[in-house]
Amino acid sequence: MEYRKLPHGEEQISVIGIGSSSIGMAGEKEIEATMAMALEEGVNFFDMASADAAPFAAYGRAMAGARDKVYFQIHFGADYRSGKYGWTTRLDTIKRSVDWQLKALGTDYIDFGFLHCLDEAADLKKVVDGGVLDYIRQLQRQGVVRHIGLSSHTPSVVNQVLDMGVIDLLMFSINPGYDYHHGDYAIGGAAERMDLYRRCEKEGVGISVMKAFSGGQLLDRKTSPFGKALTEYQCIQYALDRPGVLTVLPGVRDRQDLRRILGFFTASPEERDYSVLGTFTPQDAAGACVYCNHCQPCPAGLDVGLINKYYDLSRAGDTLARDHYQQLRKHAEDCIQCGHCDSRCPFHVVQTKRMEEIRTYFGR
Repeated sequence: MEYRKLPHGEEQISVIGIGSSSIGMAGEKEIEATMAMALEEGVNFFDMASADAAPFAAYGRAMAGARDKVYFQIHFGADYRSGKYGWTTRLDTIKRSVDWQLKALGTDYIDFGFLHCLDEAADLKKVVDGGVLDYIRQLQRQGVVRHIGLSSHTPSVVNQVLDMGVIDLLMFSINPGYDYHHGDYAIGGAAERMDLYRRCEKEGVGISVMKAFSGGQLLDRKTSPFGKALTEYQCIQYALDRPGVLTVLPGVRDRQDLRRILGFFTASPEERDYSVLGTFTPQDAAGACVYCNHCQPCPAGLDVGLINKYYDLSRAGDTLARDHYQQLRKHAEDCIQCGHCDSRCPFHVVQTKRMEEIRTYFGR
C-alpha cells in the first residue's frame, strides 16, 4: 500500500480507500470479511456514504480493534435511520443521524465530518443558515470531529466553501470523462475543474476521489463518452495524478472486487498508463451528453448537465444518484421544449428528447 499525508494534519492516508455505496447488498458476513481483508492489505480510509444502513455495524465489528488505525468519512446530511439512504439539510435530523452512525460504527469520534453532497449554492446556504456548519465546528472544538470536509460535484460551490477556509478535505468526482482536456466535460468545464484541483493543492486541502470510473461508464465502450473503454487501473492512476488528490475510493461489492482493485499495486506501468486519452477527440463523444454545459443558460432554469449526470449515474447503478436528482430545484418535467440546448450542444445531443426520457425515468 502507498500513503499520502493529509496537508492539514499528520494522517497518512492510503491512496486507495473504500467507497461504500454498493457493498450493502453483499450481506453483513461478506461486508465484514471484505473490510477485514482491506485492513490486512493496508487500506485505512473508508467513506460511509452508502446506499443503505447495512455496512455500518459490519464495519464497526471489523475495525473494533483497529479504530485508531483507520479513518472514516461521515456525512452530515446522509440519514440511514430508516435502513435506506436519505438526504437532508435539516439540523435536527442530521444530529440524530450522526448519533446513529457513531453508535452503529462503535466509535465516539469522527475523523472527517463532511458537509454532504452540496451541489447547488442554495443547498450550501441551507446548511450555513440552518446551523449545520456551526454544529460541525462545535463538534470539532469538542474533539468529536477531527477534520471538516465537503462532498460536491460542482466547482463553483466548492470554491465558495474554500473561500470560508473551513475544510481540510474535499470529496470530488474526478475521472477522464469529466476532465477530458480536449473539451469542457462535467460541471464547470475542464479548465475550471483543473483550476479547482490546483487551488486545493495550493491551499492544503486534500481530495478524496469519488466516481473514478464514472459509475462504470468509462469501463464499457458502449457507455464511455469516448466510444472506447478504459480500465479501472487507468482511471485510478489518472485520478491519483491530479493535483491535490490523496486517495481514490472505488466502490466494492465484495472481496473479489477488492482483490481486483488492489491489483493496481502490482500492475505494470503499461497497465496503468492512460496516455491513450491523447488519441481521443471530442467527436468520439458525439450523441452522448458529457455534462459540459455548453447549452447554458437554459431559459427554464434547468441545470442540464447535472440532470443528465444523475440520470446516467442512476442507470449505471449508482443508487444514490436518484435521490440527488430529486433534490434538484428544477427537473426534467420543467423543460419547456424550446430547443435552445439542442441548437447549442457541440456533441449533437437532442436534449429535448432526452428530457422526456429522463422525466419518464425519474417520474418528474
